[in-house]
Amino acid sequence: MEERRRVARHRTLKAGHIHFNRSAAIDCQVRNLSGYGACLEVASPVGIPDEFVLEIAADHCRQPCQVIWRKAGRLGVAFGGMRA
Repeated sequence: MEERRRVARHRTLKAGHIHFNRSAAIDCQVRNLSGYGACLEVASPVGIPDEFVLEIAADHCRQPCQVIWRKAGRLGVAFGGMRA
């Protein structure tokens, strides 16, 4: 499979939280990570909007995200680009 990412991602296994609609949050696992995006593992992608904020508590990080792709139980996201 041809690699299409601008920057290589590093494998990781960190707990994350997907935040949207001010109070809604969904737990996830960050499976790989770069300065530009990540792959997130979720129990179900149903109900997750195309734009949200990803929180990685271990890194004290909150990043606005835009979903680039969806597959069974996984989301590929790019950082930045959220509309107001």
